[in-house]
This record gives sequence, structure tokens and C-alpha cells, in this order.
Amino acid sequence: MDGEPPASSGLGLPDYTSGVSFHDQADLPETEDFQAGLYVTESPQPQEAEAVSLGRLSDKSSTSETSLGEERAPDEGGAPVDKSSLRSGDSSQDLKQSEGSEEEEEEEDGCLVLEEEEGEQEEVTGASELTLSDTVLSMETVVAGGSGGDGEEEEEPLSEQSEGKEQKILLDTACKMVRWLSAKLGPTVASRHVARNLLRLLTSCYVGPTRQQFTVSSGESPPLSAGNIYQKRPVLGDIVSGPVLSCLLHIAHLYGEPVLTYQYLPYISYLVAPGSASGPSRLNSRKEAGLLAAVTLTQKIIVCLSDTTLMDILPRISHEVLLPVLSFLTSLVTGFPSGAQARTILCVKTISLIALICLRIGQEMVQQHLSEPVATFFQIFSQLHELRQQDLKLDPAGRGEGQLPQVVFSDGQQRPVDPALLDELQKVFTLEMAYTIYVPFSCLLGDIIRKIIPNHELVGELAGLYLESVSPSSRNPASMEPTVPSTGPEWDPQGGGCPQDDGHSGTFGSVLVGNRIQIPNDSRPETPGPLGPISGVGGGGLGSGSEDNALKQELPRSAHGLSGNWLAYWQYEIGVSQQDAHFHFHQIRLQSFPGHSGAVKCVAPLSSEDFFLSGSKDRTVRLWPLYNYGDGTSETAPRLIYTQHRKSVFFVGQLEAPQHVVSCDGAVHVWDPFTGKTLRTVEPLDSRVPLTAVAVMPAPHTSITMASSDSTLRFVDCRKPGLQHEFRLGGGLNPGLVRALAVSPSGRSVVAGFSSGFMVLLDTRTGLVLRGWPAHEGDILQIKAVEGSVLVSSSSDHSLTVWKELEQKPTHHYKSASDPIHTFDLYGSEAVTGTVSNKIGVCSLLEPPSQATTKLSSENFRGTLTSLALLPTKRHLLLGSDNGVIRLLA
Repeated sequence: MDGEPPASSGLGLPDYTSGVSFHDQADLPETEDFQAGLYVTESPQPQEAEAVSLGRLSDKSSTSETSLGEERAPDEGGAPVDKSSLRSGDSSQDLKQSEGSEEEEEEEDGCLVLEEEEGEQEEVTGASELTLSDTVLSMETVVAGGSGGDGEEEEEPLSEQSEGKEQKILLDTACKMVRWLSAKLGPTVASRHVARNLLRLLTSCYVGPTRQQFTVSSGESPPLSAGNIYQKRPVLGDIVSGPVLSCLLHIAHLYGEPVLTYQYLPYISYLVAPGSASGPSRLNSRKEAGLLAAVTLTQKIIVCLSDTTLMDILPRISHEVLLPVLSFLTSLVTGFPSGAQARTILCVKTISLIALICLRIGQEMVQQHLSEPVATFFQIFSQLHELRQQDLKLDPAGRGEGQLPQVVFSDGQQRPVDPALLDELQKVFTLEMAYTIYVPFSCLLGDIIRKIIPNHELVGELAGLYLESVSPSSRNPASMEPTVPSTGPEWDPQGGGCPQDDGHSGTFGSVLVGNRIQIPNDSRPETPGPLGPISGVGGGGLGSGSEDNALKQELPRSAHGLSGNWLAYWQYEIGVSQQDAHFHFHQIRLQSFPGHSGAVKCVAPLSSEDFFLSGSKDRTVRLWPLYNYGDGTSETAPRLIYTQHRKSVFFVGQLEAPQHVVSCDGAVHVWDPFTGKTLRTVEPLDSRVPLTAVAVMPAPHTSITMASSDSTLRFVDCRKPGLQHEFRLGGGLNPGLVRALAVSPSGRSVVAGFSSGFMVLLDTRTGLVLRGWPAHEGDILQIKAVEGSVLVSSSSDHSLTVWKELEQKPTHHYKSASDPIHTFDLYGSEAVTGTVSNKIGVCSLLEPPSQATTKLSSENFRGTLTSLALLPTKRHLLLGSDNGVIRLLA
């Protein structure tokens, strides 16, 4: 991320002027697939100076907050770019681009979403510096952008304006890339690697006192009592966290409510969980920010949940979120690193959250499920009132060193009190805060408030004192500032007459006059209090969108929503540690791919793992999408069928560099997977000497290696006519037919396995035979080459053997008891094997060797297993059978 190369050569983030378009997946119709998400046309002109790299922009901290502040809600489609640029090409071009830039996008994803470990949450690298850098920018210029900020913008140099545009483009591109990858990677990978790191990143948005300040709209802040109680005025951290929340909600839109309830909510519980220390504690800045992030995310979750789901998880929200947050908020012994400022922000956000839940569920459900949190919230006012009546006469001599004084309250309970925190608590739970809490809750709860809140009369009297303090009888409303008395006899509700409870309706400051509701001018002072939320229509457009004020937003029913087996497997996967390097086969059926009329001979996933190829005895090759659908019983149709073969297809693979498909039925066909057009056909020189094995070279090579029945190895470059090289492998021996070929990941060597069990290793650069040895006693069935010059071979003699290229003895040797291992694939240091008796085994290639075998049930797999391929990133298995059906299992 610290590099200086231009965007075109760094992480591949091109300038928007070059025709790059990322289609917003939230608006995709269900008939479209996610590969229609990226359309790139190369710019013929060189990148200008404003084409930027991530490394350079990460230092432009003066504009990072600006770009974050302008981020739109997810439903508005992100950046305000021209709609004509948000087109998506046809599916063939999009598929080609998605396959061709897979590695590049994976790198960007790693940078964007911070692939950091659990214990390294204090470290913020890469994109966190880009999007969440602790800046010294004055946010007044950011928030006041829509209200009289034109003069300031004219004074800024042109370079700063261009930097702001670049930062905005980069942020918008990053958000769209994360959304696109979330759909492309599938539910398990997106939740494990994208959503998990976005959740960690959310906490970083609220770290530090700078991020815990209310936004300033016009140099003044409205009163605490103005606006909607469930839509409080945003703090600067809310603006910074906007893109992160947008991406998190997009993942929930893709995969449904389980993302909210099974991944986001448990993480919120982790954030707000009290510490293990039993004594008085002081929060660290990370925990403090985590509390703010947790309440903010919980409010977003409540809005998106259906009524049924909300009622189901309401006890969890009460006990795992609200009560732990309130324990910190109302604690008399726990201080906040940012003092009263952070505690006030948390208090306002918690008010909004509880009021939102009350509006969603109604009075009766509040009494049944939320009595304890609401009562706990109001109880702090009584505790502070009693402490003032006792005048804090706490005897320090009666307690030991380091112990806090114990105070007996009117409810009979004895609680420790930290005298040093009383000033902080008095600044937070003021008369103004009492008014802000009491008036809306008296409306929301009605008569139930007397049953739920024992001290409601005291809080009502404090609210009345606040109304008296801002009344025009005592000062001019045009110049007044509501004082918030926090000490002395003014806290005593008996000290002055205050309006009765029924004198206030619940309409946020209105007064009941007879049977008429009147909103007095004195309840809306022009000069506001220091802590108030933004009104529903003001604030320069920040956080005032209609979607932000919604009580409920239905999650769209996506065709890719999690249910059934997909949901069960996803729930398991998000609980697995990222450090778990083992392949676990649970025999969970996820999807079926019927269509072949003959036995499936070969299966090959594309490098991006969102499509795969299959070749069959029915002389066709089919291209299938791998996006999740349904509940595990759904059947998916092929995207493309290649029908130019004249015989049974026994090999299919992807030539990664030019993005071509190579398939063989005795003759090699090279064709375009996006159009199905044949690009080249390579026939054997002699029809009596057919091709018996084919392998493709890894990128950046563009060659195909073919073995014929006369033990000759030929190389063909798909870009050039004719042959590249031709090598004889027999060496005067008669080892039989070449049954299998494997090319090393570097492309420097190729190994051939013969029907006699003989194996030959060839150097592709010189054509020299490096080694030939009798590896098995039977016909070699399959060979795989791995990093580190490791070869894995299986044979009809029931063995699976691991070799080092130039070592004489095998590293490991496995023997199958009943059937030969006719198909296998590799996952890290493990081999996943399959036999004709439908047994799936997982063998370790390291010391000590181990093996586990599972018999496929007839419910999940029917027919005889003929081919197997593993999706290493998604950890799924593709199993082909002799009845032409391919199944995706996990």
C-alpha cells in the first residue's frame, strides 16, 4: 500500500475516465448473475497526474473525511457518477473480465477489508489508513458543505479540490469493489474474509475524541430535545463509518437475515461484553469505540429485521446488547477515556436504539421484554440525586487502600462509587438529558411507564426544571443558551414548581392545552443546547435521508439468500477459525447440475471459482455457474454448451493467461468460454496415434502440452500455428501409453505417467529428461504437481504416493483397502480422494500421515463417482457421476 506506481500498474484501480463501471449489485434483477458486475475498457491515453495510487491517497488525510462524508446510502447507489457510466457489458465480457482480473481483485480485497487477525485490532493498515485515517481536518468545512460553504471552497487551491475528487473516486471504487466481491465470492468466503474484517473496521471509525463529536450544521447545534428520538444527530464517526455500514448491509441484502442474526449480532455481543476484571475499571479507547459501533450497528439491524425475527431475538438483544451497554453507561465506577463526551454520545445513541425498538414492538411487548433495560436507564438519575442529597460525605478513612467507598441507596442495595467520576456523570445526566429521555418515553410507554419505571416522577420533575430554565420568562429566546445546572440545590426537584407529568404530551416538546396540542416557541430555542440531535429536515443533508429515518426496511428476497443446507453450512463455516488449514467434509449437498446425457469424465473449476467446466461421454463440454441458489435441493442450468467434439471428452481445463478453454476428445479444441466459438483445433499427426493425455501450462505461459500414444510429448502455443517443441519420452523403453500429465506450478517441469506405472520428469526449458523411475505397479490414473517440487500420483494398484521430484524414495505412501483411487484433488497439505465405491477420503501429506474416509449417502449422491474437483477458496467439492449429474457438496 505504500508504493508510488500509478493506479494502472499498482493494484489495478483505473481512473474512472477510462470507462470503468462497477454495477451496483443491490439493484440487480434476480435473473442476472453476479458476473455481470464489472466492465472494463482500456484507456488508450496514458494516465494523467490525477490518476492516483492507493499509497499516495492514503497520505491525503485532509480529504479523506470529506469523501467519507459524501458517501451515499446503499440504496442510492454509491457515488454520484453519471448513470450512463454504470452500465454493465454483456455476460460474456463480464465473465471474461471477472476471470482475468481475479488475482488482482483478491489483492485489492485484502487491502480494502484489512485482513488483520483478532489480536491485532489496534493495528490499522492499508485501506484503514485510506478510509479511516485519524486526520486533523476541521469537520466544520466538511459538514457545512451544503450550507454556505462556497466561499471556503473558492479559497481552496485547485490541487486540494482535485485531491478531494480523487479521494471520492477511490472511496467509491473501494466500496463498489467490496460489494462486487461479496457477491462474487459467495456467502461463506464473503462472511469469513469480507464481513468479518468490515466489522473490525467499524470499531476503528469511532476511535478518538475527534470521531466522538456531534456534526456541526451551521455553526450551532439544535437542542437535545429536537428531532426524532430514534434518529439522533450523527457524530463524525457516523460519517466515517457510513461506507463500512453500507457494505455490511449490502452483504445482508445479498444473503438475507441470517447474516444479521448469526454473524453481526454475536459480534456486537462480543464488543459490548463486560471485562473480566471484577474491580473498578477504566475503558480503553478501543472498547469505548466498540460500544459506540455496537449501538450504531444494532440500530441498523433493528430497522432491517422483520417483525417475526425481531420478536424472536428480542430477549438476546435485551440481555446481550442493551444491558451490557447500560452497565457501562450508568456505571458509577467505570470511566470513559474521552470522559463525558463519549458517555454523552453513547447515551444519546442508546436512547435512540431503545426508542426505535419501542416503536417497533409496541407498549405491551416493551413491558414484557424491555422493562429491565428501560428501568436501568432511568435509575441513574435517582442514584445521582441521592448522591447529591448525601453531599458526597464519603469517609476515606473507613476503607482500605485502593478500595472505593460503598454507598447504600434507597432501593436497599449497596454499590461502590468512584468520587472522581461524579463530575463526569453530572455532565452527562443533566436536566436536559432528563428532558430528552422523559418526554418521548412518556409518549411511547403511556400509562405503562408507572409500572416499568419506579422513578419516573423524579425524572419528570427534572425535565420540568429544564423547561423552566429555557423559558422566555427568564431570558430572551433570541439570545438565550439553556444552562444545564448540574450541581447545587437546582438538582433538587423539590426546590421549585414544575409542570405535572400529564402536562406534557409525547410529541417531543409540545404542551397539552385542554384538548389541544400546542408547540410553544420556548421549547424550540434558536440557540440550542450543546448535545442535541439534528432535526428531521436540517443538517445539510447529513443523515437526514428518508431511508435513515425509516422504522423498518424490508430486506429484499434475494435468489441467493441463505436457507436450508446452504444456511446450515454457512453457520458452520463462520464459526471455523481462519487458522484451520484442514479440509472438513460434512457431506452437505448444496446444489445439483444435471444436463449431461453421458457419464461425466472430467470437472475443472475456473480460477475464480464462480464457474466450472465439465466434459462428458455425450461429447459436450458445459460451463456452469457456481453461485448459491435455493436450500440445497436446487438444480442449476448450464450457462454455455460446447458441442463441436466428435468423441467422448476426457480432458477439459482453462488456459489461464489468454482465458481460453482447452478440451480434448483425441483432438484438442481451444475455444472461447464467453462465446463458445472454436479458436483452434489441433489434430494428431497420424489418426492411428491419438492423443492420450493433455495438460495446460500455468500463467503467464500460453502453451498446451499433449502426449500421444507413441510416447511423444508435444507443445503447442495457442498464439502461433504449428508445433513449439516435440520430445520423445520412451528413451528406448516400452513404458506403454501416457495416461496422465502434470505441469509444475512454475511451468518449469512436466511429469508423465504411463500405463506400466513408469513416470518420467522432463525439463520444459531444455527438453532434457531429468528422471525416469518405476513409481507404481499398475496403471497410473492421475498425477498432480504441487509447489515445492512435490508430485502426487495415484495408480490402479490402490496406492496414492507423494514424491519429491529428484528423490528416489517416496515421501508418503497410502494404500486404499478396497478400490483404487481413480480421482483426487489437493487442498493445501491434504489430498481429497475418491473411489468407484463412492468413498471420499482426506489424506494428510505431512508427518504423521493420517487418513479419514466418508461413504457418500444415496440421498446426497446417486450413481458412481467418476470425477472430483475441489474449490480451495470456498472449500466445496464438485462430484461427477456416471449418470451425467454433477453435485456440489461441502
